[in-house]
Amino acid sequence: MLMAGQTGDVLLEGSLPAGRPLKIVPFAQLAALRPWAEEWDRLARGVPFRTWAWQSAWWRHYGAPEPPEKTQARSAGEPQLASTRSDSSAALCVLGVFAPEAGLVGLLPLYRQKTWARGRALRFLASGEVCSEYLSVLCEPEWETAVANALAAWLAQANEARPDAGGLRWDTLELVAVGEQDQAVARLVAALESLGHAVHRRPGPPCWRIALAGTWDDFLRPLSRNRRRKLRLLERKFVEGRVQAVAIDRREEILPAISCLIDFQRDRRRRLAQATCFDSARFVAFLHDAAIAMYDARRLALLVIEQGGSPLAVELAFRGPDRLYAYQAGINGMRLNESPGHLGTYAMVRHALEHGFEMLDLLRGDEPYKADWEARPHPTLEFRVAACRPAARLRHMLWRTAAAVKGWCRRRHSYAR
Repeated sequence: MLMAGQTGDVLLEGSLPAGRPLKIVPFAQLAALRPWAEEWDRLARGVPFRTWAWQSAWWRHYGAPEPPEKTQARSAGEPQLASTRSDSSAALCVLGVFAPEAGLVGLLPLYRQKTWARGRALRFLASGEVCSEYLSVLCEPEWETAVANALAAWLAQANEARPDAGGLRWDTLELVAVGEQDQAVARLVAALESLGHAVHRRPGPPCWRIALAGTWDDFLRPLSRNRRRKLRLLERKFVEGRVQAVAIDRREEILPAISCLIDFQRDRRRRLAQATCFDSARFVAFLHDAAIAMYDARRLALLVIEQGGSPLAVELAFRGPDRLYAYQAGINGMRLNESPGHLGTYAMVRHALEHGFEMLDLLRGDEPYKADWEARPHPTLEFRVAACRPAARLRHMLWRTAAAVKGWCRRRHSYAR
């Protein structure tokens, strides 16, 4: 049952295990969510890309403009980056799930964007060129079924209601970068499917993880003799002091290190004649702000690998409860003979081991170096859900046809080679 809340929010009565109602509240502005930032992080369960710091930074740069709000002052020397807001077609739509006595028990961080081809598309916050990983419905495991069912019912009913009655018109729900074992998203999609929505599932690019346990010697022990020898050569450079890994631990040092990473990336891609997200002013501004926000949240791990006081590589990672997430790296293209990429990965593995992490997650992408470091692929999934309206179903059918044609063309090109 849809009903209007006192503040104009839309609430939905759903079912709890004990039979009491859940309430869904859609948030349309970031400022309204700020009081819930601590609860947001609790529900993110340690995954950096789900946290308030990361996703609110993303919306500030990729979302529609909002009324100015008081933000934390920058330290002296930190640049004031130009506004990089997207156009106003993006609208925030974060669904908060509230339970009596328990308070906020779930969040579905979405935004809606209108396009000619896809109509009104609901997508995860922090998706797109930022390449966030492990996006999900945010809730504790014991609430997954109740939260998923309530969210599905709200999405189905709100799409049918008039806007002045709290309706939210949408044509597609696009959920990407979902871990294969993510039960919260799986339950949400299954609930929508049971309500008659058309669902398309497909595999996404795998995330690559290096399992860590014990010491550096424990990590080396199962490797081949040749691989151990190569890693010992890298180790010797650090032990003898020819190369240093400098962990950035002061706020004023963050932006210069990030700027160095960006410069390395841009130079490297120009040499390879490749386009990159680092050509996007919006992404660069986001990365600066997100790095500061993650530092303030005590989630940043930023290493500069130097030789003779000159940077060879920069490694940007984020801390989770049990793993280190290696997000971006830049290498000095003028010093490739020094193997800056391998030195950077070595430094990250050692940093992860020294800080007790069980895993170094290298995230999506099938770069060859990942297998060289004994990383193993872990599948991700992508979901596309069509609303129960003829126009939305037609768009969904056309999209599936186009996707099938593209897949056929790629396979034919691969066979021809």
